[in-house]
Amino acid sequence: MNKKTDEVEQPELDADDLASGLEKKKKLSGKQLVLFVILPAVALIIAGVVAFFLLSGGEDKAAESQLASGEQTELLFYDLPEMLVNLNTGGRKASYLKIKVALEIDRQSILLELEKKLPRVINEFQVYLRELRPEDLNGSAGMFRLKEELLTRVNTALYPTQVKDVLFKEMLVQ
Repeated sequence: MNKKTDEVEQPELDADDLASGLEKKKKLSGKQLVLFVILPAVALIIAGVVAFFLLSGGEDKAAESQLASGEQTELLFYDLPEMLVNLNTGGRKASYLKIKVALEIDRQSILLELEKKLPRVINEFQVYLRELRPEDLNGSAGMFRLKEELLTRVNTALYPTQVKDVLFKEMLVQ
């Protein structure tokens, strides 16, 4: 076989042909510029402005409706009595949890409802806490899970009233 027959001949391009080819690729026509650059940019700006007005308007309406109903929000804390429960150790040496929490509420009316249903809230907490193992309370992840679970249980016990947060004042695992 001849080496010359196996090779495919490439046409030689001079510098002028290369320069004109690059210019054609770099230039966008006016229609393409408007279609692919300016139009999407304008659409994003409009979407951002609309989202800003919708979100800021929603907060104002919620605040106005609270003022119109006569209930103002204020930051209140309700201290639950200290609880001492034995943890589920699976037959090993007894382990105890001593916990003191405060509930964050935002209206005086919730405080009255909470005082009425306090035995139910304490029962929900005690039943849950007695099933915990000492390993469930390890680290910040364990504390976070405990906080979220207590918040869920207090809101279930007080439904339709909502508590905003559960705050730990004291927690001792022994």
